[in-house]
Amino acid sequence: MVDCDQGRFLVHPEDASVGATLARRDCYATDEIARLRQIAGPDSRVLIVGSHVGAIVVPLSRHVAHVTAVEANPETFELLRLNIQLNGCSNVELLQMAAGEREGTIEFVQNRSNSGGSKRMPQARRRMYFHDRPLVTRVRCARLDDVLADPYDVIMMDIEGSEYFALLGMPRLLSQARHLVSEFLPRHFRDVANVTANEFVELVAPHFDRLFVPHRNETVERAQFLALLGAMFDADQSDDGVVFSKT
Repeated sequence: MVDCDQGRFLVHPEDASVGATLARRDCYATDEIARLRQIAGPDSRVLIVGSHVGAIVVPLSRHVAHVTAVEANPETFELLRLNIQLNGCSNVELLQMAAGEREGTIEFVQNRSNSGGSKRMPQARRRMYFHDRPLVTRVRCARLDDVLADPYDVIMMDIEGSEYFALLGMPRLLSQARHLVSEFLPRHFRDVANVTANEFVELVAPHFDRLFVPHRNETVERAQFLALLGAMFDADQSDDGVVFSKT
């Protein structure tokens, strides 16, 4: 149990990433939460895909109307469920599933030392993804457009390279959203999904007009999406959450 500035959280004792950060610093992802609060107000409905134990869900839920939290890892989902109860988050809806391009099941890697790094089975099976002897299981996969009926103002995705598959299954939700915040990790795009920056941009660009890259403090219009993200992809430059917006 970690009792910190952002709430009270049950974390796995082996988790040396999110859990350890909460315990050591009394907070987690404060910059990301601040950026989300800039684009999500008290009337906003927010969808967070890849919610982990709720370190972002819990503090954000205090400032918005509704949060839907999606988590694929069965063990992490149970901690998320308990943390939502511990913090009295009555405006949070939970979904245990992997966001993808089809209905069915997928092979899933449950990492131990960094449970936030758990992911669908990478197409490139490098040793780095299996260094902590993770449990490999199968989890439900579904299209978010088929599961979620209501629109969202803000969508955030942090799913370790599966963003491309999630985007394939949510064109309606993207068309309705005002903002999309997505982790951009070229290594995972290559290894997990085997896609390029161009393939990622093709799914996003029809729905948004502007892109902001926080670590570069750079904003571009739609015509420059591929030039900027393509250059980052080629240079292996990542960002915790690039922000696509409608003007």
